[in-house]
Amino acid sequence: MESVSAEELFSKMNDGGRRREPFLFAVDFELSEGLFQKDPFSRNEIFFRVGERGNEVPSKAPLPAGRSSFSPRMEPFHAYLEKFQTVRAGLSRGDSFLANLTVKTPIETNLSLEDIFRLSSAPYTLYVPGRFCCFSPEIFVRIHERRVSTNPMKGTISAEIPNAREIILNDFKETAEHATIVDLLRNDLSVISKDVEVARYRYVDRLRTSEREILQVSSEIAGALEPDWPGRLGDMIRGLLPAGSCSGAPKEATLRIIREAEKEPRGFYTGVFGLFDGEDFDSGVLIRFIEESAGGMFFRSGGGITAYSDPWSEYREVFEKIYLPFVRGVPDGAAVPEKPRGENEARTSEARGSRSRREKNDGAG
Repeated sequence: MESVSAEELFSKMNDGGRRREPFLFAVDFELSEGLFQKDPFSRNEIFFRVGERGNEVPSKAPLPAGRSSFSPRMEPFHAYLEKFQTVRAGLSRGDSFLANLTVKTPIETNLSLEDIFRLSSAPYTLYVPGRFCCFSPEIFVRIHERRVSTNPMKGTISAEIPNAREIILNDFKETAEHATIVDLLRNDLSVISKDVEVARYRYVDRLRTSEREILQVSSEIAGALEPDWPGRLGDMIRGLLPAGSCSGAPKEATLRIIREAEKEPRGFYTGVFGLFDGEDFDSGVLIRFIEESAGGMFFRSGGGITAYSDPWSEYREVFEKIYLPFVRGVPDGAAVPEKPRGENEARTSEARGSRSRREKNDGAG
């Protein structure tokens, strides 16, 4: 495994694609660091699964006996609200239409990153020893026979809720957020391909997690590439980054808002990784992400914020995304957050009032 600058990474991807040599890559959100691995199926510096393909962790150490423990220490609502208000101020100024706000949550578990990788089942899993593990459901870009496609995921609801499909498809905030991301990614694909179209818009998949079934709303956007695309693979990926679903629109102004609100780099969280097998290319977004450092283990999670977002609902969503796919129920010691009262509740009501005022003003000249 080579750790290189992002620019060097993209150059290596161009060279590997031109030679039709298989490689694995990863790049961080800030486009400052990249990981590159030639001949990834026979190497064991990093471990991955992309769809049905991957390599194997050589160590088969026994998993912890008994029940797996997993306990997040969620930041208090008032700390999240401060970040939310920074984002909302940028939205109110018109600097952004959609911004992805994320948090870093300390966790305690009797599992190692290797254990989590071995136990997780997801379309895109990656384990970098001593650094991080992710089990992501989200496609970044796929290329097969000159067809490039992306499938942004925006909108999730429990399948157990009566009329869940109708509720999620008619939710105003979710619909607006989804439309913004589809438009952003359609524009992104237009830079690297031609004949771009929205092949499927807001289709619903039923997915099973360890605890329940959920409905996930996605769209498919596709375009056509020139025959020499493998030799330009690095340049194409660079032109699409950072991932629109984890940044926002418009990108440059939204990234400034994110930096102001989050106050620390994301690193590889919400970056991307992928596999070129010599013919086709497949990549995923680095979400459902756990990192390890001298300070312990941390779970990264977040969600999209629009002018119609309610801070308490967004805080709950961030909490609900902190999970291990093989651990059932609410994590140990992690009660579902209670709705805030007093000053914080007043701020939440103020946010709802701002939303109502914005809805009334929408469509004016």
